[in-house]
Amino acid sequence: MRKTLKSVLIKLAAMILFLAVAGAIFIARAEKNLKALAGMPVEDNDLSAVPDGTYHGSYSAFPVAVELQVTAEDNEITAIDLIKHRTGQGQAAEALPKMVIEAQSLQVDTISGATYSSKVILLAIKDALTTE
Repeated sequence: MRKTLKSVLIKLAAMILFLAVAGAIFIARAEKNLKALAGMPVEDNDLSAVPDGTYHGSYSAFPVAVELQVTAEDNEITAIDLIKHRTGQGQAAEALPKMVIEAQSLQVDTISGATYSSKVILLAIKDALTTE
């Protein structure tokens, strides 16, 4: 009986150690991606080069990911629809599409407390409007 209890405790300790290491790797990866995202510039697209239509865009910087559609008409952004926004606490950034439409520019302020989601949304819009 004692041997079985000892074996179970060893397996439990090994599992806890494994989960701790996996968690540390997960957090380090997320921090690295978000740090790179924070320094990434977001430049405007030339809207005069974007033909009328609806375009799909996406961007991901683990753990944040966005998929959206951007509609352009007469050299203007007329609609931005979020299809998917995987985020932690960055839901407030979902106000950005309206701000981009009003400004007709990606040069809008990010949402305080949702900086990473804001950047990912802006980069997804840029991706949708990139016509190369």
